[in-house]
Amino acid sequence: MTDTSTARADLARDIDATCRLTGRFVLRSGRVADEYFDKYRFEADPVLLDRVAAGLAELVPPGTEVLAGLEMGGIPVVTALARHVGLPCAFVRKTAKAYGTARLAEGADVAGRRVLVVEDVVTSGGQVVISTGQLRELGATIGHALCVIDRGEGGVAALAEHGIALRALLTRADLDAARPA
Repeated sequence: MTDTSTARADLARDIDATCRLTGRFVLRSGRVADEYFDKYRFEADPVLLDRVAAGLAELVPPGTEVLAGLEMGGIPVVTALARHVGLPCAFVRKTAKAYGTARLAEGADVAGRRVLVVEDVVTSGGQVVISTGQLRELGATIGHALCVIDRGEGGVAALAEHGIALRALLTRADLDAARPA
C-alpha cells in the first residue's frame, strides 16, 4: 500500500469508528434502522476534520477560484478545506434568507468564477444538483463537486446528468472495508 492509500484507509477506519452508531434509529424515510452514520461527529472533531481537509485538498480541481460549502454539513468541511488550499469560501443556504442581505450564498462572490461545490456526504446527489443550479443562476461556473463520503447510491450518475463530476475522498465501501473483522 502506498502512503496515500494507507492514510486513506486509516482515515476511513477512524471516521467509521467515530461516526457509525448502533442502536435503534428512525430515519427520515420513517424506516427503523439498527445502524446510523452520524457525519457531524467527524465534522465536530477538529483533528479528524483537519485530516479530512488534507485529503480533500488533493482532490481540488486546478483552476478552482471559490469553494462553495452547502448548508449545513458542507460548511465546516469547506472552512477546513480552505485553510489547506488558501481559497475563499461561499456558504450556500438551501434557500436565500428573507432578511438582511437576502443572499443564497454568503461570503465570497461566485459570479463569473470557477466554483467547486463541497458537501459532506452524497447519497442521491439531489441537494448538490439543486444548489449547483442556483449557483449557476448567480453566474458561477461549476463542473465539479467534492464530497467527503459518496454513499454509492446514485449520486455520481445523477450529478453527471447535470454536468457535474463528483470527486469523493471516501466511499461507503471504503468505510465498510475499514471495519474490524
